[in-house]
Amino acid sequence: MQDKLRQHIEKIVPLTDDEFAFVLSHFTSKKAKKRDWLIQEGKRVKHVFFVVSGLLKLVYRDELGKEFIVSFAMEDWWECDYLAYYTKTSATLSLQCLEDTEVYCLALEDYHKLCAGLQKIEHFFLEKSHRGHIGSQQRIISFLTLNAKERYEHLLKRYPALFQRVSKTLLASYLGVSRETLSRLHSPK
Repeated sequence: MQDKLRQHIEKIVPLTDDEFAFVLSHFTSKKAKKRDWLIQEGKRVKHVFFVVSGLLKLVYRDELGKEFIVSFAMEDWWECDYLAYYTKTSATLSLQCLEDTEVYCLALEDYHKLCAGLQKIEHFFLEKSHRGHIGSQQRIISFLTLNAKERYEHLLKRYPALFQRVSKTLLASYLGVSRETLSRLHSPK
């Protein structure tokens, strides 16, 4: 597990063994089963999660209980209700395991200590933040400019493994289409 976190960080910044030991001392590890919730709407968000293995979905539920998938997170990704995490408020999003999952957890206090204690990690998190903002903007633009078929093809091209791991119902929710529409898009012509 430790190797995966280190390899992930070292894609952006190199670390000595002592630096990595310092980084690791700020994380806790957690194993969760399929269908477990790591974050629940209305509760405090204590951690941001780095996915070592498994698959998660981040969801928003409207007043009528309809679920909207904000994102999926698989190995080598970070996920959280970032608004609630950084502002220490109750979650408006929920994070559920779609598979048995192993994560590293980082509390906000430990995040601040880590960034204050090792400038390299502050740079790492800044870079991850930039990439996350870019990804969010691209997703918003795709919803504004692409039709359902184009969004489906874009997702298939970027994350083909997701189609093997996620149900068509969940993919349809993520793409903003009905299950029937997704079946038509997915069917070979």
